[in-house]
Amino acid sequence: MIQLVRMVKKIDYRMNGSEASCLGIVRCPNSCGVSFQFFCLRDILGLFPSFSMIFDTGYIMSTQKTPLVLGTEPVGKLLKQYALPAIVAMTASSLYNIVDSIFIGHGVGMLAIAGITLTFPLMNLAAAFGSLVGVGASTVVSVKLGQKDYKNANRVLGNVLVLNIILGIAFSVLCYPFLDPILYFFGASEHTLSYARDFMNIILIGNAITHMYLGLNAVIRSGGNPQMAMYITLLSVVINCALAPVFIFGFHWGIRGAAWATVIAQAISLAIQIAYLMNPSQVISLRKSIFRLKADLVKDILSIGLSPFLMNICSCLIVILITRGLKRWDGDIAVSAYGIVNRIIFLFVMIVMGLNQGMQPIAGYNYGARRFGRVIEVTRMTIFWAVGVTTFGALICQLAPRFIVSWFTPETELIEACVYGIRIVFFVFPVIGFQMVATNFFLSIGKSKMAIFLSLTRQLIFLVPCLIVLPLFWHTLGVWVSLPIADFISAVLTSVMFMRAIYSFKQKNVHP
Repeated sequence: MIQLVRMVKKIDYRMNGSEASCLGIVRCPNSCGVSFQFFCLRDILGLFPSFSMIFDTGYIMSTQKTPLVLGTEPVGKLLKQYALPAIVAMTASSLYNIVDSIFIGHGVGMLAIAGITLTFPLMNLAAAFGSLVGVGASTVVSVKLGQKDYKNANRVLGNVLVLNIILGIAFSVLCYPFLDPILYFFGASEHTLSYARDFMNIILIGNAITHMYLGLNAVIRSGGNPQMAMYITLLSVVINCALAPVFIFGFHWGIRGAAWATVIAQAISLAIQIAYLMNPSQVISLRKSIFRLKADLVKDILSIGLSPFLMNICSCLIVILITRGLKRWDGDIAVSAYGIVNRIIFLFVMIVMGLNQGMQPIAGYNYGARRFGRVIEVTRMTIFWAVGVTTFGALICQLAPRFIVSWFTPETELIEACVYGIRIVFFVFPVIGFQMVATNFFLSIGKSKMAIFLSLTRQLIFLVPCLIVLPLFWHTLGVWVSLPIADFISAVLTSVMFMRAIYSFKQKNVHP
């Protein structure tokens, strides 16, 4: 891991004399199954139209005053300008899972929710292979464009397509023969196996499409058109939301309808991406000469993508421990409850992740410019809003859990199981907002080792032992309380590291 961090740190470049922070991670607490993201700061800045770094017709046109604005404009204005588009995009991404669960809960039933929950680890595993290519390619494209190496930037595009096709098909081919044993290992029962199998059979058919869709969207964003990447994401969500009720309720396809809606939405979005990238006026476009795999590019892509790949594997392990524990001590209904609670957590966490993405370029630029006061200011402001979001989530989930859960299912027994889990998981939820922003703070200032340490300690050192030991004494309660215990301990550790860093900034006595 340390060797990987050192390798990625070599991939940096200067922007107006300030060093760009080259590595970033976004971590979803409570094992929401969110893929880890690693970004060069240059890539993060390209996420938003307010940063005017435009790639067009083979030339890079840079508006010089725009980067300087990061060091002069009011921090609150900048955070709003950068964070809102990211929040929209991240929240839209979360709607995939939420909408599927709502339609499945009302159109198919409780066991179907358990079935789709049991697919989380396998979906995480597929996402791990997708991030292995997509995240690495995103970073390499940013670097090549920063170096004005357009030839190799285009070759990355071709290599992304080929690698995603190979890995996507290989993953599906290897999983199909062993799908039932895999799902049983994840915690499936004879009652939920058919639902999980029906869903994954279709998802695996479109696995290569999913990989290509996510990979090309990362390349389009890194290639200087974040608006197009955001519009394609939103389009995919809209199509999925439109097709899912038609397939589930109109065609009576059940859980297969939700899966087909997802695959078709991504296939349509992929077709739009390909059409966009076939435009030869784009600096990155599909050309005949770019599809041969290049060993050096593949090595760079996979090396950078290795870390998010491994972290997704960790996330997969945690979800397996949760689903197996709940299945052992409380049966299928507890697994269904975890699936719903997980979706609710997911929504609030994605908003905080959007705030983090908005904060990162501002903090990174000002850290490079040695305006430490502005770094502290934007970090405090982001913490304020992030804790506000997670506190709001905790309050409404504690005060009106039945109302929230009723959106997902009409079944009284499942509602009560969800309320039990929600009250426990959301007990310390406000601290998650702080923990996520504080971890992102270290990423923004280039302290990637510290960020990786804080992310991995929460998963491997705190959460895994809790999930193994506590259920032996408290059964189902032990599984549920493992999540807030790990979050609280991790937040305490993060706060110590964060306060030490802030104190160090103040000691430098450098004014914004």
